[in-house]
Amino acid sequence: METVTIPKTEYEKLKMKAELDEDLLISLVKGLEDIKAGRIKPWKKKATN
Repeated sequence: METVTIPKTEYEKLKMKAELDEDLLISLVKGLEDIKAGRIKPWKKKATN
């Protein structure tokens, strides 16, 4: 295993991005499960002026 040294700020930034990616993935999976189960509300198109 190799070790890499990076600044703490860069590490924290990468860690935050990884957490956001995980949250986004969880949200996406839940949304797909809702669609599959029929738990969706149709939305109306916005009126154009």
